[in-house]
Amino acid sequence: MKLIAKNVDKGMQGSVALVPEEPEDMWHAYNLISEDDYVRSTTIRKVQNETATGSSSSSRVRTTLTICVESIDFDTQACVLRLKGRNREENQYVKMGAYHTLDLELNRKFELTKREWDTIALERVDMACDVTQNADLGAVIMQEGLAHVCLITSSMTLVRSKIDMNIPRKRKNNAKGHEVGLTKFYEAVLQSILRHINFDVVKCVLIASPGFVKDQFFEYLNQQAVKTDNKVLLENRSKFLLVHASSGFKHSLKEVLQDPAVQSKLSDTKAASEVKALEQFYQILQTEPARAFYGKNHVVKAAEALAIETLLISDNLFRCNDVNVRKEYVKLVEDVRDAGGEVKIFSSMHISGQQLAQLSGIAAILRFPMPELEDEDETEDNDTQDSDSDN
Repeated sequence: MKLIAKNVDKGMQGSVALVPEEPEDMWHAYNLISEDDYVRSTTIRKVQNETATGSSSSSRVRTTLTICVESIDFDTQACVLRLKGRNREENQYVKMGAYHTLDLELNRKFELTKREWDTIALERVDMACDVTQNADLGAVIMQEGLAHVCLITSSMTLVRSKIDMNIPRKRKNNAKGHEVGLTKFYEAVLQSILRHINFDVVKCVLIASPGFVKDQFFEYLNQQAVKTDNKVLLENRSKFLLVHASSGFKHSLKEVLQDPAVQSKLSDTKAASEVKALEQFYQILQTEPARAFYGKNHVVKAAEALAIETLLISDNLFRCNDVNVRKEYVKLVEDVRDAGGEVKIFSSMHISGQQLAQLSGIAAILRFPMPELEDEDETEDNDTQDSDSDN
């Protein structure tokens, strides 16, 4: 994301002008823009023209509009953010108050004005405009006949290509057919890697599969690299890491990222640190349940007691339409940081973020046990049972 201008005063009011340059930038924009924000950008409008003879014709004109956002739709496939709202500035083609849809696209500048910026939104701007935050991990999750080529960025897991091919079964009378099918499949996966993975940016490419599929594919990749003298593959062979996965489906990526060998290789990436934090939370939940809690009420009470060592929170919660609820989560993050705690904001488009969503989207690892929070659960359960028995 390119930052064109940033005018936010001490009162946290003002605007920023941005240009999305990468697909992930559209995800950042989706997280930044909320209902009731003002967005200004160029758009195409259909205009009716009436001639002197009374006949009419229509034409499409490019104009600049400022709308007050009422609804937001993110099309991840087309990489387009659609904002619907009413026009809030005088325009020769669009009446004040008329509805219009702005399509924010790659390389199209937009200006975002908020009534009040908060620290989370400003952090998102800084993170989006940091060039070091680009996708630095590639992954190929595969089994015979099925492969997913993915890019894992600091915020999301992008499936860039899915290869699904029918491979004849290996039989005594059809061994050649099986080999030919497998070779075609491996070639399709190889071409997808070359097309979608930028080795100038990516630090590591995971190749994961059940059984020996990954080993056979990597052997094929090396043979083809030598045969075709492919300098990109030959110079980047050390970036490939072979690991086990239970299947070739995308959900297997979660277990791959939890592999200790993978985590040591990716220790400097945000994706790995999120997975590690979530694993640590689950481990403490099992061994010291009084030091691990999830759900808003428990986490807020732990924060009030200055007990939170690590806060795990989904970015989904900051997209809440209720401004007061959003402010509560922003205050929680600020309070934890002020008390010396660490805050990890998980992306809901990332595997680890989807896992956190199953725990209500918010969890905390505490510095010290708070068994009284566990007791509250029991008290609430008993109160519920008593009220049920009364009925």
